[in-house]
Amino acid sequence: MERNFQTAEELAAALRAGEVTSVELTDEAIARIERDDKAINAICVRDFDRARAAARDADQARARGEDRPLLGVPVTVKESYDIAGLPTTWGMPMHRDFVPAEDAVQVSRLRAAGAVVLGKTNVPLGLQDVQSFNDIYGTTNNPWDHTRTSGGSSGGSAAALAAGFGALSIGSDIGGSLRTPAHFCGVYAHKPTLGLAANRGMVPPTTPALPVELDLAVVGPMARTARDLTLLLDVMAGPDPLTLGMAHHLALPPARHQRLDDFRVLVLDEHPFIPTGSAVRAGVNRVADALVDGGAHVERHTPLLPDLAEAATLYAQLLFSGSAARFPVEAYEQLRTRAAGLSADDRSLDAARLRGMVLSHRDWIEANDRRELHRHGWRQLFAEFDVVVCPITPTPAFPHDHNPDLLERRIDIDGVEYPYLDQLVWAGLATMPGLPATAVPAGLSPDGLPVGVQLIGPMFEDRTPLRLAELLERRIGGFQAPR
Repeated sequence: MERNFQTAEELAAALRAGEVTSVELTDEAIARIERDDKAINAICVRDFDRARAAARDADQARARGEDRPLLGVPVTVKESYDIAGLPTTWGMPMHRDFVPAEDAVQVSRLRAAGAVVLGKTNVPLGLQDVQSFNDIYGTTNNPWDHTRTSGGSSGGSAAALAAGFGALSIGSDIGGSLRTPAHFCGVYAHKPTLGLAANRGMVPPTTPALPVELDLAVVGPMARTARDLTLLLDVMAGPDPLTLGMAHHLALPPARHQRLDDFRVLVLDEHPFIPTGSAVRAGVNRVADALVDGGAHVERHTPLLPDLAEAATLYAQLLFSGSAARFPVEAYEQLRTRAAGLSADDRSLDAARLRGMVLSHRDWIEANDRRELHRHGWRQLFAEFDVVVCPITPTPAFPHDHNPDLLERRIDIDGVEYPYLDQLVWAGLATMPGLPATAVPAGLSPDGLPVGVQLIGPMFEDRTPLRLAELLERRIGGFQAPR
């Protein structure tokens, strides 16, 4: 395999052995981007001059005897992270000229680990879509099929990895924004436990980069192998040094098991709000068969599973309460009027989203209390199981859809149309209670598109789904370069 598709672990080993220099790796990555990215449009902000300088510095540091986890390894960064000297726009034209003065904490951690940052990857407008397109940087295409989306909101990062533009990338996730692009592009991603990785500097443009504790949202790693996810998570994980880091030190528990036949796994492929498409169901079954063949204990049902319908409703309310919190007063009042007109019997996800946008603080506290009950239910489930395997979205990557009204969009599942936003229910299963979830490739659809599944693990036991991802990679294969 050419070096642009080698793993970060392999590249780090080659650098340590003196088989290649960081300058060579960086020049090769830049050449590939300049050759291939016009058709994909994954790298929206290039930083090649500084990348070459960082590569030279990395080679000099290694010559002095230094060694760091990512010393000299080329990587990319999602556009939404602040990088000093580069624009941070979140795809919003009004902020096309905003340039932060300092790096986000995760960019600082990448640099401290020795990584060479090639540039920033594309996102949707305001990070608010399952696709990645905006009026500043245009559309990111799926490397497997340019007529289809690469996913969102970390779609540029997933496309970059699939196309061989850097060995690693960092993204963020609140609605599957790490996991969905990984699923669509055939790569790996990990949504960490809520609060595990500091998020300072991953903020909308012009917003002060403060160490706030976000609800639902996380930052996390993306890679082409499960082991590389763990390597990058170890760089990213840990509290913000300005707050909890003043007193707390990270000590993640080891994976519960090292051997596949010791794992207890619950497999899910049905949701009360939306069907699972045949291609994704086949991917879930492929993983389930590999688990059984490897000796793992696999179940399809348990009374311990928290109610999926209530979980999806709670997620919709909590997610959209945050999205509407800073709407103009006039728009907020219009939403309140619409919500007041809903029938009390309307339990659709559209209704849940609308009600969520106008939740009072009292109602939010009640919803949060119900979330805590779900978290306790998951603790009870994970006393009997180690990991839950389930879909990320109901379908593989779908054709580009730039209708500005998300409520008018539809998702086609085996020939039947469903509300576009309803596909978020599987991502929300881990997001709402704050659980870690690892996206892993699970083969190709009959149309030749990547299909992934997620491995949900116990809170703060991120190494458990990551270890299972590594074991599955050995049995069913992992990343494949687009044909």
